Amino acid sequence: MNSIEANASRVILCIRESEKENRLQFIVRDNGKGMSAEMIELALDPFVTSRKTRSVGMGLALLRQVASQCGGDVELTSAIGKGTQVSVTMELNHINRMPLGNCAVTLVNTMIGNLDVHFYYLHKTDSGLFRFDSFWLLAEMDRRGCQVHDLVDPAMEIIRNGLKRLKSQA
Repeated sequence: MNSIEANASRVILCIRESEKENRLQFIVRDNGKGMSAEMIELALDPFVTSRKTRSVGMGLALLRQVASQCGGDVELTSAIGKGTQVSVTMELNHINRMPLGNCAVTLVNTMIGNLDVHFYYLHKTDSGLFRFDSFWLLAEMDRRGCQVHDLVDPAMEIIRNGLKRLKSQA
């Protein structure tokens, strides 16, 4: 959601689960408005936000805390006018690591709620790689002559099957 609020037109989400390395990594990269070097330094502070609607921004600060508690960290890189990348690593089997949740529901709802943003999702495990591109929704709408809400279940099914094939914990 931070990428969307930063006016990104492209968001790439990469998730990597490796039981062999006991690592979970996810990277979110966008082409949004980006942040200055000063804002990058402040972005992980829970009491700093660039939003005008509220005076705190807990998301990245909480993410950093969780990553740290799970033997990992958060790395934030950004450039004004170029976009931002957030990279998170942690131990895959750490007792404090929260589950990945229902990736299919989260991804599809985000994609259909933001059709003007191109989302590209990659998920890699020790068993292989799965990809889903939000352009699929637009192409299928055209091919089937349907509305985007008609594609919610098929898109979720594609993602669920891809993650199942990978033996993902998501």
